[in-house]
Amino acid sequence: MTTMDIAVPEDIAVPEAQSGDAAGPFEHIDFPVTGMTCNACAARLEKALSRQEGIKEAHVNFALERADIDFDPSSTDAPSIAQAVQNAGFGVADRSFSFGVEGMTCAACSGRLEKALKAVPGVTEASVNLVLERADVNGLVGVVTLDDLVQAVDRAGYTARIASESEEQARSDEQFQAKEKARLRRELWILLTSAALTAPLVIQMVAMNLGFDFHLQPAMEVLLATPVQFVIGLRFYKSAYKALAARSGNMDVLVAMGTSAAYFYSIYLTVILGEAAQGQLYFEASAVIITLVLFGKYLEARAKRGTTAAIRSLMDLRPETARVLKNGKEVELPVSDVLKGDLVIIRPGERVPVDGTVKEGQSELDESLITGESLPVVKEPGTKVTGGSINGTGLLKVEATAVGKDSTLSKIIRLVENAQTGKAPVQRLVDRISEVFVPVVIGIAVLTFIVWMVVSGDFEISLIAAVSVLVIACPCALGLATPTAIVTGTGSAARAGILIKDIAALERAHRLDTIIFDKTGTLTEGHPAIVETHVLKGQSSDMLRLAASVQQGSEHPLAKAFVDRAADDSLDLSPITEFRSFTGLGVAGVVDGMDVALGNRAFMAERHIDTAPGETIAAKWEGEGKTAIWIVANSELKGLAALADPVRPEAAAGIQELKRLGIKTLMLTGDAEAVAQSVAREVGVDVAKGQVRPEDKAREVTELVAQGHAVGMIGDGINDAPALAAADVSIAMGTGTDIAMETAGITLMRSDPRLVAAAISVSRATWNKIWQNLFWAFIYNVIGIPLAALGMLTPAIAAAAMAMSSVSVVSNSLLLRRWKPKLID
Repeated sequence: MTTMDIAVPEDIAVPEAQSGDAAGPFEHIDFPVTGMTCNACAARLEKALSRQEGIKEAHVNFALERADIDFDPSSTDAPSIAQAVQNAGFGVADRSFSFGVEGMTCAACSGRLEKALKAVPGVTEASVNLVLERADVNGLVGVVTLDDLVQAVDRAGYTARIASESEEQARSDEQFQAKEKARLRRELWILLTSAALTAPLVIQMVAMNLGFDFHLQPAMEVLLATPVQFVIGLRFYKSAYKALAARSGNMDVLVAMGTSAAYFYSIYLTVILGEAAQGQLYFEASAVIITLVLFGKYLEARAKRGTTAAIRSLMDLRPETARVLKNGKEVELPVSDVLKGDLVIIRPGERVPVDGTVKEGQSELDESLITGESLPVVKEPGTKVTGGSINGTGLLKVEATAVGKDSTLSKIIRLVENAQTGKAPVQRLVDRISEVFVPVVIGIAVLTFIVWMVVSGDFEISLIAAVSVLVIACPCALGLATPTAIVTGTGSAARAGILIKDIAALERAHRLDTIIFDKTGTLTEGHPAIVETHVLKGQSSDMLRLAASVQQGSEHPLAKAFVDRAADDSLDLSPITEFRSFTGLGVAGVVDGMDVALGNRAFMAERHIDTAPGETIAAKWEGEGKTAIWIVANSELKGLAALADPVRPEAAAGIQELKRLGIKTLMLTGDAEAVAQSVAREVGVDVAKGQVRPEDKAREVTELVAQGHAVGMIGDGINDAPALAAADVSIAMGTGTDIAMETAGITLMRSDPRLVAAAISVSRATWNKIWQNLFWAFIYNVIGIPLAALGMLTPAIAAAAMAMSSVSVVSNSLLLRRWKPKLID
């Protein structure tokens, strides 16, 4: 039997890596950094790291408080990088590991193992105790895992004795979350204490402005303001000192200068005037500034946790244990102890612990948090399941195919994390602005003081105006504008089943104006199916039953189309005997005592079957790009079946949505021109070309790019790889479990053409949000600093405005969490 124009799906594509991928001997690490208070801190650390020998490239993300570094392991290592971070005045978040070691016999063993552990990328400190047979290791959070250390111990010739990686990882995650919660609680108590000490000073100020004769004694004001200034506010002095020591500036320099000016001027008046200073002091200004800055930072920290909610929700999908069938018995094991090939039992309502293939049972799985698919997906023997999805009402036995780092969920988490730690081109401009921002503001404040002294001759008015300038200017909003939008946007995309590899893919996707689709497996299902039948003798069900019964003996894709159609129609198949296959023609066999044959026109001619009664319908089908299969029983022509690669039900809606976004659509396929035009009419693409070879697809993409178009290529076959590599953005459809997830610019977790438009939509939404944030961050400073310099703002109002600027930018980014793909039917 011939396949005619039906394209049999190829293996999943592995697109070439996008340009810019790390190459050569460089290694990559990223880890949390503590102590950054504004974007100027991030810019300063980035510059310090870039000067470190052996570091190829360093990006510091203020919103995520992470450093993302490519380095040459022959020139530097993780401890040196960590030391460079600390030398710049910041902290490195690390975690500790402790585990037993077997096989050491002398001090040389412990020394060798210690050296092996220190060589693991991300390890900052390692100590091995020979007597206790114990290793204690400190490593960068998110870089070093227990599995890395165990492998290092094994390579050194010893055995690590641990409970399980999952238990260790769970404890580590719990400890990290507990520390974060404790830190937020501690910050809240500090804020409340500061507010309590500041409240009497504010009440006094409000009472005076309302005309009430209520004054605190100067000594009482000193007692209230001093702990706020030097105990609660000590952090600002420490951070300012580190910044100045590094010949840089940050927000804390401005806060420390502004509050110190107000505080020490008030101390001066108290010493000189004594009780007569009552009503002339500015302790409330310094205390209110510190309190409001702390309040803004607290709100900012809570809001930033919201931007990373997508990653935390993905991490929460990982079950800690699995039920495994061992020697006929059901045993509960940590997920890390499950091996490839193990048979895992998944009960109704449980979360799937590993990637695998169903061996026994049938159920429906909720994969919405993995693929974005809202409806449950039927799973039966032979189908694949993804770790993290939720089982429905059936009992499943699944053979594990991927565990730990190799699982789909782990790959998704890594992919989202990589995208979120990237730095957009516009952010680099913001970083350069932040570097000069603080010195410029200090200059403006000094100039403001001098001008007011010249104009008014009043020291107090001049001081208050200068302090207001120092306090209202803050580079935090600028630093948060881009990364918070990227983190929230990529997180929302991941929840919808759209995985964006990196910031470059996100940046290019919002500019796309042309989308090229492959046909097979992208706009179509990727496998042949019976789309029409024409009966000449008898009933359609009898004809299909006989044809499917014969095809039971064949493994050909066309045979599967008949068997699947019989299953859909609930037809009972009969046994087949004397099965014979004729290459390029058809098949034959005996079913229910009848000699049944089906195949193409040439096969019918060989068997002397008159095809004239069906030629009209056959010609019509072939004109539409379908394959006509003739069905004969006992030399009598029963009818015909039309086979084609069915168009995906969502394809037309996906093309329609792309057109609504103003994007031109093309379809390139290696199938016959008639097939291409038939599919094009059905889905509505603007241009369709058939009989296009893989190299021609790449040439088409290259020509469009040369004409100035931003081109996206969507495919899932190995023949699409050259075109995927040539496109501005490569989009892999329905290959979430494949290595394409690591290489494609964007990966769609399910084969739904509507997600192509959704990917472009979320990219545009994220980019729009970035520019909104930058506009408000810039306009705030453009308006606020002149108002403060003109004496139209008090330090307290300036502090409140400064505190809320960062919160407003983060809150605006959080609106992206509402984004959902527009999946029209």
